[in-house]
Amino acid sequence: MIMERRRRWLLLLALLTCLFASSAGREWKFKHKVHSQSPVYNHTLATILVRYASTVYLSDLTELFSWTCDRCDGLIKDFQMIEIIVDVQHCLQAFVGVATDPNAIIIAFKGTQGNSIQNWIEDLFWKQLDIDYPGMPDAMVHHGFYNAYHNTTIRPGILNAVARAKEFYGDIGIIVTGHSMGGAMASFCALDLRVNQKENNVQVMTFGQPRIGNAIFATYYSEILPQTIRVTNGNDVVPHMPPYYTYFPQKTYHHFPTEVWLYNIGLRSLVYQVEKICDASGEDPTCSRSVIGDSISDHLVYYGVKLMDETWRPCKIVTGPGLLDHGRSDLEGNFVLSRDVATPVLKLKIQSDAGGKPL
Repeated sequence: MIMERRRRWLLLLALLTCLFASSAGREWKFKHKVHSQSPVYNHTLATILVRYASTVYLSDLTELFSWTCDRCDGLIKDFQMIEIIVDVQHCLQAFVGVATDPNAIIIAFKGTQGNSIQNWIEDLFWKQLDIDYPGMPDAMVHHGFYNAYHNTTIRPGILNAVARAKEFYGDIGIIVTGHSMGGAMASFCALDLRVNQKENNVQVMTFGQPRIGNAIFATYYSEILPQTIRVTNGNDVVPHMPPYYTYFPQKTYHHFPTEVWLYNIGLRSLVYQVEKICDASGEDPTCSRSVIGDSISDHLVYYGVKLMDETWRPCKIVTGPGLLDHGRSDLEGNFVLSRDVATPVLKLKIQSDAGGKPL
């Protein structure tokens, strides 16, 4: 079993090398329009949002809901949790809250767990474009990412929380974030908010996100959501997945812009990180595509922040006594934890992880 997995992994790296070697060939030109609202990369905002992308991984929902975890209040101040949505059936998790800095509704999606990521990457390598995106002629996307947001309990929970937040806080902006698969879900969520919910002020920043659609989809996406940044790190393998095939432009996956590529230069103690803002194509050959994406470790740490849960059980959930009094569940065991938006400071009489109950 171990030898077979190693053989598949070596095959994957060999194929990636071949794809990289062929990338010098002719490419389909990405149809990108210049927008007056082109995204401006903000390092400080990125280091804040990556914390949200990290906290959503936590399995201790007591600490997450009360915002008392080490990754939460100690590092991100003045955040009010509104809802945590947990789709137990599909091992998905997201939350919605309101922050004062930046002054916005924050939506964060959990990504793939670190201990299962190698198998996930191997599976992702063979994924095909297999579903038409509604209302976008010839735009095709990956049905697994699309369904993870649209056809689970995640979407209704998110939309309900956003509606409640805007009713109380007014017409503030929305920032959607996520890491890995969570970045893919964040992208579909942002499109949903803009196209179907008619939200005008929506920004997106994802970390280590895979490709989710073809070049036509990327063109539509960049027109609808120009305030989008995809951060990639070093040789992170996931942004190279599913593969980009240079000679099959209409059938291949294609990233949407704008990418910010993090990479290190220097030697030994003189190493420092460069943050390169890439071109508007989504597939800038001088950014992450200039390297062979073969690193899982680069995928799991961005800006020095770990993007994974500490547990080795990918779908483990821990709740403390009294926590589920704040929630509602369905027959499949999926549930939403919700707080009264009008309460200025969350005060819960619930125990920490020590008295928690795993689900």
